[in-house]
Amino acid sequence: MIMIGKQSITYLTIFFLGLTLVGCTSINREPVNVLPEPRHGGVYVVAHRGAHNGIPENTLAAYEAAIEMGVDFVEVDLRTTLDGHIVSIHNKDIDSYVTDGRSGLVSEMTIEQLRQLDIGSRISPQWSGERIPTFEEILELCKGRVGIYLDLKDASVDKLVSIVNKWDMARQVLWYADFDELERVAELCPECILMPDPGPEANLPNVIEHFEPSVIAAVWRYYSRSFAEKCHQAGAIVIVDESSPSCWQDALTWNTDGIQTNQPEQLIYVLEHRKR
Repeated sequence: MIMIGKQSITYLTIFFLGLTLVGCTSINREPVNVLPEPRHGGVYVVAHRGAHNGIPENTLAAYEAAIEMGVDFVEVDLRTTLDGHIVSIHNKDIDSYVTDGRSGLVSEMTIEQLRQLDIGSRISPQWSGERIPTFEEILELCKGRVGIYLDLKDASVDKLVSIVNKWDMARQVLWYADFDELERVAELCPECILMPDPGPEANLPNVIEHFEPSVIAAVWRYYSRSFAEKCHQAGAIVIVDESSPSCWQDALTWNTDGIQTNQPEQLIYVLEHRKR
């Protein structure tokens, strides 16, 4: 998810000021069909960085585990290597993922250098040799099996759209990115599913008017019953990034459509129990 700090708030302010100056013209987009029905209790389960409890995050192993437990979406953080490859890794550097003392920025390393890193041993000897995956490897694993919640950290929209279209997965991917990047996605791929995050609820009306989204993202610090109601009134579903499982009861009471969590297996259990 995008961290909402002082710089992000400033960016949002400038963006919405620009919308006001140009008459708040909305993006001309084709209607997006409703997503497939949630698999568990009417609520989409999004596995944050895959199912990574006891498994190295953002790896093929974590995504496979999430698929096998039956989540609806896996969240994939994307960054670009020095030689232009797109990989899934949350942090901008490798420092906390390895145990051999190596360090460096993902953007300053080649794909070959990154492939040499063992990012699994820090979790358990069972995962020794687990590597940083490329975006295409993830799409190959997930195609037809689970949706992708794409969190664009540092990658070219043009290249990402090309890859998504190559795998014919435009309707299987939710795009979480900055507003200018979402506008570029809309320009290149009208069938792609944008998922803007307005930050504070006060920004929600402008986001709805401009993007006319079918899916809206939220972070828990700005989320509320009225936030969810406004999304639903606009014909959009809302997927919230919870801060802990203690948020779930409120989220469900507010008819939240999807929850991104670090505890997908536990959430599935709660949803199935609630359904019965």
